[in-house]
Amino acid sequence: MDSVIGAETALLYHASVESKPSSSDQPIALQGQLLLADPSLRDGVFDHSVVLLAEHSSKTGAFGLVLNHPTGHVVGDLLKDEAFAPLRKVAVHQGGPVSCEHLTFSAFWWNHEKKQLRWAIRISAEDAIAHSHRPGTLIRAFIGYSGWNPGQLETELRRNSWITTQPDNALLGQNHDRELWTEILRHLSPYHRILAEAPPDPFLN
Repeated sequence: MDSVIGAETALLYHASVESKPSSSDQPIALQGQLLLADPSLRDGVFDHSVVLLAEHSSKTGAFGLVLNHPTGHVVGDLLKDEAFAPLRKVAVHQGGPVSCEHLTFSAFWWNHEKKQLRWAIRISAEDAIAHSHRPGTLIRAFIGYSGWNPGQLETELRRNSWITTQPDNALLGQNHDRELWTEILRHLSPYHRILAEAPPDPFLN
């Protein structure tokens, strides 16, 4: 099975990353949090985006995946080999602007004991299939990812380009489309509700 999958997806990354507690090189403990794009961030890739920040370190920078930009495709549209049959209905999302030629898989589930969102990021197809048998696990495929150089995300946060919040278990049951940004933001506070419901250009309202 490995050789078949390797032949069809030579660009597929094979890696697994789980949520880890912050360490001394993480002065801002953002790993595991959601980044919601501020309405002023009109970049095409990050417009109204919800990013799961899977890695964050002052030494190596940050890595995340945009959760709510579906491509409209499923894995079966892109990978025809029978080895991918268990994943053919998995939705494909645009994970970010970096390495958009790569298709990767990720699994997300809720740890009820620790009340934390857990994940395995950029895993192989075989691992994705194995994770899919875990009750309550969400499998997604991503094209590209979101990355920041050391200090870059911190600068963007100081410019108020992002709104940070903790994920909850409702995230796994929500539609991961562009409405996810609105649904999360509107429940943060009355102020954020106004932001979420404001028209793209207030002067046109």
